[in-house]
Amino acid sequence: MEKLLIKEFGIKPIEIIRINGYDNLNYLIKTNSKNYILKTYEDLSLIDLIQSETKALLFLNDNLYPKPVPFLNGENVRIIQIKGTSKIYRLLSYLEGKFLGEINQTKEIIRSFGKSLARLNKSLFYWSDIHIKSRQLEWDMQQYVVSKNYLNEISSKKVRKIIHYFMNQYEENVVPFFSDLRKSTIHNDANNWNILFKGNDVSGVIDFGDISYSHLINELAIAISYTCFNKENPLEWAIALLESYNHIFPLEKKEIEVLYYTIAMRLCISISNSNHYQKLFPENKYISISQKPAIELLWKWIEINPVEAENKFKGAVGIKVEKTKSLKEMVKGRKTYLGSNISLSYDKPIFMNKAAFQYMYDSYGNTYLDAYNNIPHVGHSHPLVVEASKKQSSVLNTNTRYLYDSLEEYSEKLISLFPKKLCKVFYVNSGSEASDLAIRMARYHTKNESVVVIENGYHGHTQTGINISDYKFNNKKGTGQKDYILKLDIPDTFNGKYKVDDKDAGYKYANDAKKILNNYNDSIAAFISEPMLSCAGQVPLASNYLKNLYPSIKEKGGVCISDEVQTGFGRLGKYFWGYESQEVVPDIIVLGKPMGNGHPMGAVITTSEIANSFSKGVEFFSSFGGNPISCKIGLSVLNVIKMENLQKNSEEVGSYYKKLLIDLKDKYSSISDIRGSGLFIGIEFSNPNNMTPDSYKAELLKNELKNNGILVGTDGPYNNVIKSKPPLCFSKKNAKEVVEKIDMILKKIN
Repeated sequence: MEKLLIKEFGIKPIEIIRINGYDNLNYLIKTNSKNYILKTYEDLSLIDLIQSETKALLFLNDNLYPKPVPFLNGENVRIIQIKGTSKIYRLLSYLEGKFLGEINQTKEIIRSFGKSLARLNKSLFYWSDIHIKSRQLEWDMQQYVVSKNYLNEISSKKVRKIIHYFMNQYEENVVPFFSDLRKSTIHNDANNWNILFKGNDVSGVIDFGDISYSHLINELAIAISYTCFNKENPLEWAIALLESYNHIFPLEKKEIEVLYYTIAMRLCISISNSNHYQKLFPENKYISISQKPAIELLWKWIEINPVEAENKFKGAVGIKVEKTKSLKEMVKGRKTYLGSNISLSYDKPIFMNKAAFQYMYDSYGNTYLDAYNNIPHVGHSHPLVVEASKKQSSVLNTNTRYLYDSLEEYSEKLISLFPKKLCKVFYVNSGSEASDLAIRMARYHTKNESVVVIENGYHGHTQTGINISDYKFNNKKGTGQKDYILKLDIPDTFNGKYKVDDKDAGYKYANDAKKILNNYNDSIAAFISEPMLSCAGQVPLASNYLKNLYPSIKEKGGVCISDEVQTGFGRLGKYFWGYESQEVVPDIIVLGKPMGNGHPMGAVITTSEIANSFSKGVEFFSSFGGNPISCKIGLSVLNVIKMENLQKNSEEVGSYYKKLLIDLKDKYSSISDIRGSGLFIGIEFSNPNNMTPDSYKAELLKNELKNNGILVGTDGPYNNVIKSKPPLCFSKKNAKEVVEKIDMILKKIN
């Protein structure tokens, strides 16, 4: 190396130090008078590109950028063979300063960074080179598909999921507007280790190795993504950089509108690519230097409402923020077209815009932690579910009167989750339809009409669903109990006559139910029950209740139906299906809500015997039940539950959540009970003086939580129970946040 420097440059080094590089070898060359950077490349095909990069540095002609040092023959870049090995060589001036990544960053420093970057982009905006223009670099966001192909190499399912989500969002929110975005030659790697500072001012911008002809906004997005590393409030720091950049080089409206997702994409590319190359070059620690802070920032980024980000970005650069429809206007429009008995949640309703996993975003820039919606079972907008839907939608959608692979594939996987005798499935489009169909099947099979139900139970909105739902027919606006309905007392060990500390409570409640059955003159078709009654206020059935009751149902000629619409698919944590907690196997199982993660799906699972009886009646057909899209979506939901171990997460997070709530109960006497299993939890409020239901406090807490960015619901006969049944990706951090907010609010209103 020393001989080369003397021979080719006339430079005699006093010290040669190898320094970090991503995919090439770099050396710090120290002499008595100056320092230099020697860059070497083994890939000889890069010669044209490196020469173009050198031209860009010569064009810039500024002390902030490395200056090419010519060889003695006048060339700036050469291929030299040493000991039979040919490499590309070039020498650059050495820039003094401390890296942005190793100094205490202030807003002043970040503003200086923004201004310097803008000046660089402004200088290069009208400069171009054919080799740079034709370059296809995986670090260029235009080539994001390459990084997307590395997704499956990421071992962490959680990290892979969020990267996949943001890549999908980039495809939806940025890619369609590529033609509207300005393009220019950009540095394309303005990260914390390529920007040098002296005091509060930029002293150098180094490493133009990723120089590309790309969208101008990508340059700013890259800089922002690294600037926001390890920051408590990343949006504030992003705005500081944006403002200073825009002051020098004004941005366009469309560039600002895509910035939020472009920043996210850079983080995704950084994580995905570095993970890929780390496996190829495990000894190179520089490759993964930004991986951990990029992952941490991505999880912070998803908590930021994209609307909030866009509006603040626009405000920072002086672009007018378009007025969003007011809540009053939205409610008026809703009332114009919808019936008045379709209610809205919360005193002040939410105008929703988007959602991601356990977060929901309204149209005014607010982010909500969703501790309430159990339908997006594996998380809102889960990328694997979304892609399953999109892919199948582009191929085929038809009905079950035709043959298609996905129907058998999904059915086989779904049936495998049940005991052997439950081997037949009928597809519909909702839990309500499934309940309706289950009763119809039971009546065909038993030739009986009467249905046994539980107090405060809910099984759907169809006429049959209402008729078998005490929650509906016993409502003050309900039509009352039908003659063929036999209602049992709810086996509630908190509000009922047999309490939780009574080990025989389940047996006693079942005994009481048997007496009612014995006094009933007619045979029965079915007994339907939820393992935990949601609308009753998240009430678990007393232990062994069904175990002791099911035989009596059979004696009266009936079949046993378990409504798993709310409790199934691992929600209860320890149990994949709610009926398992009662140590029983039903004859019919009703499925819905979480089946399709928001896509309308429902199903009835039953035995061959019942299915054969049913086949003797009027043909069953559902136009959309079990269609190819539904099957693919349903399959993706099951795959995600298993792949991300969501049942275990439900158990672990749910136990933690419940413990925090029990601790809170000791603090506030108005909390009378904490109950539930997994991520299916109820918080009951009562007047501590007389234990009467405290509906006011529950309702007030629900709305105050909403005002503080937390979504929960209320239910129960007196609407005094807070119910929390979030997506199963809910974390311990999320649970802690909910409980802390409840604590904060109760301090004020207690």
